[in-house]
Amino acid sequence: MFEKLGRLAVRRSKMVLVIFIVAMLGAGAVGLSVFGKLDSGGYSNPNSESMKVWNYFKDNLKTRDAGVILVVDGKKKSVNDPAVVADALSLEKEVAKVPGVKSTLSYWTSGNQPTMVSKDGNAAYLLVYTNSDDYAKVGEIGKNIQSKFDGEYKSLRVYASGNGVITSAINGRIAKDLALAESISIPMTFVLLLFVFGALIASAMPLFVGVFSILGAFFILLLITKVTTVSVFALNLVTGMGLGLGIDYSLLMVNRFREELHHGKEVADAIVTTVKTAGKTVFYSGLTVAVTLGSMVVFPQAFLKSFGYAGVSVVIIAIISAIFPLPALMMILGHRVDKFVIRKSGITPKADGRWAQTARYVMRKPVTVVMLSLLILAVIAAPIKNIVFSQLDARVLPKSDKAAIAYQEMSQRFPGQESSPIEILIIGGAKSVTNEALTKYVSDIEKTPGIVRVLPQTIGNDIRIQAIQSMGSRTVEARHLIHQLRKLDAPKGAMIGGVAADFTDSQDGTAKALPWAFGWIAISVLILIFIFTGSVLLPIKAVLLNVLSLAATLGALTWIFIDGHLKWLVGDFTVTGTLDTGTTILVAVVVFGLSMDYELFLLSRIKEEHFAGRNNFDSVAIGLQRSARIITAAALLLAAVFAAFMTSGVTAIKMMGFGTAFAVLLDATLIRAL
Repeated sequence: MFEKLGRLAVRRSKMVLVIFIVAMLGAGAVGLSVFGKLDSGGYSNPNSESMKVWNYFKDNLKTRDAGVILVVDGKKKSVNDPAVVADALSLEKEVAKVPGVKSTLSYWTSGNQPTMVSKDGNAAYLLVYTNSDDYAKVGEIGKNIQSKFDGEYKSLRVYASGNGVITSAINGRIAKDLALAESISIPMTFVLLLFVFGALIASAMPLFVGVFSILGAFFILLLITKVTTVSVFALNLVTGMGLGLGIDYSLLMVNRFREELHHGKEVADAIVTTVKTAGKTVFYSGLTVAVTLGSMVVFPQAFLKSFGYAGVSVVIIAIISAIFPLPALMMILGHRVDKFVIRKSGITPKADGRWAQTARYVMRKPVTVVMLSLLILAVIAAPIKNIVFSQLDARVLPKSDKAAIAYQEMSQRFPGQESSPIEILIIGGAKSVTNEALTKYVSDIEKTPGIVRVLPQTIGNDIRIQAIQSMGSRTVEARHLIHQLRKLDAPKGAMIGGVAADFTDSQDGTAKALPWAFGWIAISVLILIFIFTGSVLLPIKAVLLNVLSLAATLGALTWIFIDGHLKWLVGDFTVTGTLDTGTTILVAVVVFGLSMDYELFLLSRIKEEHFAGRNNFDSVAIGLQRSARIITAAALLLAAVFAAFMTSGVTAIKMMGFGTAFAVLLDATLIRAL
């Protein structure tokens, strides 16, 4: 099949190239409209108990959580001081006039509820309810309120927080940070490409594959948005993976094409050999990356599913770009692929060199090298024992961000999570639950460690119980509390919702899906590598090596982002004692996929040398010499792309950048070379 594709690229090079470029430009022109159709939410488990409570409140009781929370500080004056009261009521009237605000409720308009006052008595809550529960719209309202009121207001100091403000702050900062990262990574990548390829024309090849991969993926994502929700964060994966795979696959294809030319083959024959060998490797390595990223669709959250959709889309287009139009372009260029030489040593790959010498040394002392390598990996992976998972909150923002400052005010000065209570719903409970049973249940809730206050109320035929907890809603402690509450002897039909329950259900849903995702990856990768190599042992070896690489990466992430080390390298961040679950899964899956990419690059060349008649020793040495240069160059380039994300002020993006860059460099050096 691949030989036929190579001959097609030779015979119909111009036609293949023109059709592909026109198709991708058309797809890109249409696909760019996907930007307006992406969702900024999708973190909840849609089939969970907490989501059922949320939907019932929204659809039947017409209630929802406050989208924006204002902390109104009297500046050392009591919240009951006449001047503070007058200014607070004036503030509330102005906030109520903001477009999108449905209603407001504050300490001063709720009958002076004591639970809405800070511990020092000098600050109180003003809760803002919005007309919409759409993440994007609530975020816009939050941004508007923050810009107008966060700061000095008459005699007051106002702090703006809540989901709307935090979502807007995180998304806005990510957009700015990614623009900065791209302004750094793209020029740096092109300079590195010039160094690696040694010639200007060849250096443009990865951009050809990368740009069209991104445009094609945008079009596929647009089609997916017609049937399901796609997260806006999927775009980050599309751009990063598109450029990264463009580099990987172009390096492999162009390097092999040049190698064949330098062996004296005609351009047409060089193209056919390149597609038959490197093209086949690209196809299988791309499939392994695609099935690895595709595992994310088993998670219940739309946020994580979106990375699966985006990853598979961009990989498919990258494979097509590398084995169809790229050979056609090389056919048209011919020997001009080496035009405009920048570095002569980058033009002609050596048949023997440092990598072959390294391989021979390693094979002469295999046990020693394996033990030493395992020891290094074990040391790097050791901190993984402290790993704890949570979800994004305002602490991922820089400490100087207004939303982060407001979050700190709320956390430090208020005794409970009054603005985001645990919501317990008993549908039809007013008729089905006796007073004795309800009283006992409320008493059991009050006795549960971590509960500050319980407020039961009857709404029509339903019973609603609000339980105010002492800890943050998206914390490990809150998850434990929800589990404890669900173990209580509750009236029939009782369901627990609210932000803490939503967080718990999301984390639990992820934990349940992980074995399925890992099973998907392991089985599909084992099958694909078996088909590619014909070996039973090599696929098992590949998976085990990738697990070691992944463990070391998670250990490094734990050491830095949980234990708080290496801030001089990755930049300052707030140590929360946890890793964001979604970001960690994304890093793990991307790292596993890219590691398998490099594994197949290496195995394909060793296998080719072995089938050419060389013994095992020489096959490995020459195979490493021919492929390690490509692997390390690709890893260096890819690491540069992702390392630029460490300039972000958002901890999750910083973590993704460091984790991916560290993993690909570790994999291309210690794992593949030793």
